[in-house]
Amino acid sequence: MGIQTDRVRFNVGGRIFETTATTLANAGRNSMFGAMFDENWNLQQQSINSGEYFLDRNPDCFSVLLDLLRTHELYLPSNVPEKLLYREALYYGLLDHVRLAKWGQFDGNRLGLSRSVTGQAPGDGTAIRAGPDGGCCVAHGSMVHVYDWMMEEHPPINLDYQRVNDVGWVDSENVVVSVCERPSRGDGGMGLFSSSSGELRYKFQVRHEEQTKSFTAGPLSFSSDYKIYSSCKGRSNEYGIGVWDQVTGKQVDFYYEPPGWSLGEADKLQWLNGTNCLLVATLFPRKDNCYISLLDFREKRMVWNWSDIGAPLTIDERRVRDAIAMEESNSVCVVNEYEELGFIDLRISGGGVRWSSRSRLMKGKMPDEPCYPKLALHEGQLFSSMDDCISVFCGPDWVLTSRLRNSYGGSICDFSIGGDRLFALHSEENVFDIWETPPPPVI
Repeated sequence: MGIQTDRVRFNVGGRIFETTATTLANAGRNSMFGAMFDENWNLQQQSINSGEYFLDRNPDCFSVLLDLLRTHELYLPSNVPEKLLYREALYYGLLDHVRLAKWGQFDGNRLGLSRSVTGQAPGDGTAIRAGPDGGCCVAHGSMVHVYDWMMEEHPPINLDYQRVNDVGWVDSENVVVSVCERPSRGDGGMGLFSSSSGELRYKFQVRHEEQTKSFTAGPLSFSSDYKIYSSCKGRSNEYGIGVWDQVTGKQVDFYYEPPGWSLGEADKLQWLNGTNCLLVATLFPRKDNCYISLLDFREKRMVWNWSDIGAPLTIDERRVRDAIAMEESNSVCVVNEYEELGFIDLRISGGGVRWSSRSRLMKGKMPDEPCYPKLALHEGQLFSSMDDCISVFCGPDWVLTSRLRNSYGGSICDFSIGGDRLFALHSEENVFDIWETPPPPVI
């Protein structure tokens, strides 16, 4: 910065504030204050010739935000409502600074329960998905409830369909919803909705033999080249994985289900950026057997697959309940109902599962109404849910390092990580928890 000591004077709602160019530069280029500097971060002389800036804004909030730029700490006096501060931070372009001061960079071993949010009705929670900016959306029966990062609920997405199967964030403004086909109506499929208004922007269609087909859309996945993937189950031969352009909504590809395999009723899709392949997992109990495969859409072929067909079952029936690809170790991690982790080598098709009993946290039988475990991988940490607990595993041997538990709401039916938060959806009371990493201390 060329000018380090220039003082800048503001008149905000009749109150005078003085600060320095250095403090204002902490706001960043994309803030309102960033416009006061030239491309070399020198304070522009025309900005200060008038002696002071007048801003017809709330002076109490301005004081809080100016202190945030000075100290990188957020202190909210009792006379400043939190929502009002967020509104003012949005005006100045400082929302990201407020978020960073409220919670730190994500670390599964340092997470603390921030709050729990109760939904509109009990039961029937299908999925929870973290948004890119710290918000989330919750699929509940035939509705999707959308929350911003302040946990203010937007108008819900109300779908007159049998069931919402999955939800995915395209960006902070748009979500994709996949739903079941209604036999009496012949619709279903997928749609792109505004996250703020709930308005339908367009539908994604499946074309087969030059005709538009109704279908049930399942789990979703998104690639870095702006494509959306979903499993598709139609009435005729439309079983497989559909691909759409997320900008135009047009179908660009379809991978048909090969004989003897299962793609159209998949439980999970995962796009792998390193190999440009899609992991497709169809798991027990949706099917009697488990099918996991990697699809290469460039060559239109299945480059790797694994199934437990013909595999002998042990006394405790180690059925795979979820799977996630781990590109760095060339393996697929799976989990059974006892929260034992297993690993399958991606370099060998049809190989066995190497189960690791060190991660086993539960003994005995499953509860009468179980929520099967789910897996997630985030920045080198592995997460696995079981009943009302989420376990965190780290290191090359994936050793259990911490657990997250909140007893309210019953078993965890789904969880999601994004926007430096972990969201956990409970099955019994339609409650979801928000876990955050505390901000680092300012030295």
